[in-house]
Amino acid sequence: MITSENLDFFAPKPSEIEGAFFIDNGISAGFPAPAEDFEQERVSLDEELVRNKETTFFAKVKGQSMINAGLNDQDLLVIDRSLRPEDKKIAVCYVDGEFTVKRLRVQGNEIWLQPENPDYPIIKITEENDFVIWGIVTNVIKKV
Repeated sequence: MITSENLDFFAPKPSEIEGAFFIDNGISAGFPAPAEDFEQERVSLDEELVRNKETTFFAKVKGQSMINAGLNDQDLLVIDRSLRPEDKKIAVCYVDGEFTVKRLRVQGNEIWLQPENPDYPIIKITEENDFVIWGIVTNVIKKV
C-alpha cells in the first residue's frame, strides 16, 4: 500500500470467489416489486469495474475537495493508468510530491486541477511544478 496525504493506494488482488449473487431484474426504489421468478446468477466486481488489470489501482479518498463530484472522504476509487487524460475527466495527479484527485481542465497547453468544492482553490499547473497525471478515475465505490 502507498500512502499520501490525500490518497491511500492499493493494487487489486485477484479474487478467488466466484462473485456475489446478482439479481438481474433490478430492485425497485419505488413501490415494492414481487420477488418471484428472479434468477440468481453471480457477478464479479473485478470483471465489472476493472478493464485493464495490469494498469488498474484502487485508492481511498482523504478529504472533501471533490464532494460535489460525489467523491467523499473514505470512498474507494478505481483508477486506470492506461486511459488517456482529457478535459473534464477526474484524475489522480502527482503534484510537487503529493497525490491529489481533481477534475482536469485542459485548454491548449494549459492545465488546471479543479476541485469540486468551492472551499478549495483551483491549481494552475506551471513548468515549475513537478507534475504527472497518474491515472483516470473510472469508478467510485461508496459505503452506505
